Amino acid sequence: MNNKVNYTLIGILVLFGLSMMFGFAYWMLKPSTDADTQKYLIYFNESVFGLNLDAPVKYRGITVGKVTRLRINPKNTEQVEVTVDILKSTPIKENTVAKLTAQGITGLTYINLTQGKNDAPPLRAKSGQKYPVIKTVPSFFEHFERSLGNVSSELSSTLAKTQQLLNQKNQEEISRLLQHSANIMNKIDKLLDEKTVAHFQQSMNNLDKITYKVDHLIPTIDRFILKSIAWEKDITKSFDSIKDTYVNMDKTMDNMAVSFSDSALTFEKMSHTINNTMLESQNMMIDLESTLEELKRNPSDILYKKTEQRKAPGER
Repeated sequence: MNNKVNYTLIGILVLFGLSMMFGFAYWMLKPSTDADTQKYLIYFNESVFGLNLDAPVKYRGITVGKVTRLRINPKNTEQVEVTVDILKSTPIKENTVAKLTAQGITGLTYINLTQGKNDAPPLRAKSGQKYPVIKTVPSFFEHFERSLGNVSSELSSTLAKTQQLLNQKNQEEISRLLQHSANIMNKIDKLLDEKTVAHFQQSMNNLDKITYKVDHLIPTIDRFILKSIAWEKDITKSFDSIKDTYVNMDKTMDNMAVSFSDSALTFEKMSHTINNTMLESQNMMIDLESTLEELKRNPSDILYKKTEQRKAPGER
């Protein structure tokens, strides 16, 4: 009888201990009073499969609240309205977004909050809203589903275009093209016989020899170019000298023109003097001739003849 009472007492103590542990855990997870929490609304445009009541709301991995209500949005049946209680100490701002995140392989889902810029203003309820509304972003599975849908659509479109491309007519054209290609390859095989290949190799050898000669010829060409440049400089200097010579000749011709002009004036003066001298000589010869004529007529007049003085007008 005593053993039965002891087992009962032990069971009662175990149950009491478990209840105390669950109570402590509930007390640790649940806010102490409603005044410490703030209600928010979250509208999801995707399935909330795995999200249950009392599911945790985490902010950067820390549990800051829980889900208190799930229902279809009365104003938009394509959305799920989720009401959450979040600690007021959590920095919920206008750029904070909510995303559904899976908890490992359990199939359960929680709400993960992500904040954008730190200097954004706190989130407030707008006009007509009972509680502030947190924005949402698609979850990983939603992204995956959308991407899969896009890939499926693109694949279907590609298959349809491929089927349209490979119709009977195009298949015949492709067959004809492959046949022509085969004929061309056969002709190329016939063309590239051993003799043609040998000629081609000989041409490549000749090309190598020409390249070798050109490589050795390049230094000579460089020296010729250098000499041409020096020759061009000498020619330029010669042309400059010739130009200077022509300039000096021009100046000399100008000086000669001035000299010829002065000589012409001198010759003109000399000619005038010679003309005067010739006239005087002619007059003198005339006088001498008249004197000789007179001497011939009367030689004694030279010794005895007196010169008759002419009287001025009015004299006697």
